[in-house]
Amino acid sequence: MAAPVDLELKKVPAGPGLSRCLRGAAFTELQAKVIDTQQKVKLADIQIEQLNRTKKHAHLTDTEIMTLVDETRMYEGVGRMFILQSKGVIHNQLLEKQKIAEEKIKELEQRKSYLERSVKDAEDNIREMLMARRAQ
Repeated sequence: MAAPVDLELKKVPAGPGLSRCLRGAAFTELQAKVIDTQQKVKLADIQIEQLNRTKKHAHLTDTEIMTLVDETRMYEGVGRMFILQSKGVIHNQLLEKQKIAEEKIKELEQRKSYLERSVKDAEDNIREMLMARRAQ
């Protein structure tokens, strides 16, 4: 990520006014990228939190269902109606729901770590640009 910004700065033609303008644009672009990426990290956190709640809800429901007698009539809500299901079917659906939530959480955590690295790299590039400005 640092290489493209550095290359852009090296391609700037001679002249202090134009150089400063292009560096300012690169600086503004990096700031916008950092803000955008930080928002994506927050969104990933919210999604992970929601999936954890969904997983916990499915687990608690499954725990309660397993304490019931096998002959207990159970109904699954589908839209605005309810369908009679066996205990085993509902148990399997809840386990599947937990498994899917866990997989999505892993994907989101990987994406979040990538985004955090991206934010760190962009912030480092901003610091380098500021240090270069101060050195002039």
